[in-house]
Amino acid sequence: MPHPVDVHVGKRIRHRRWLVGMTQQQLAESVGIKFQQIQKYETGANRVSASRLWDISSSMDVDVSFFFEGIEEEATKVAGPSDLLGDKEALDLVRSYYAIPENQRRCLFDLARVLSDVA
Repeated sequence: MPHPVDVHVGKRIRHRRWLVGMTQQQLAESVGIKFQQIQKYETGANRVSASRLWDISSSMDVDVSFFFEGIEEEATKVAGPSDLLGDKEALDLVRSYYAIPENQRRCLFDLARVLSDVA
């Protein structure tokens, strides 16, 4: 059974990879391993070594600490709805949202707020 920290780090690797628009293959090539190893890291099946995590963070332009953010909350979290940012569709939506120019993004945000208040 995977350790909860390994699962959390794996989720954060997948989360960041999706946010930057990388495939498992692209990430694997950038750190010099096979994509199957990235799959195992992302599920928590394999533990990520410190040096490999360093390489992964460099490849995805993020601090190593990013992979541990939220781990305290997750340890105390009561079972509930699944992690929204663990959902590929939600991350695609967020990535698309931030690709919109800022003034248009603000309008879209305001529209979403109004629609959610009506529902």
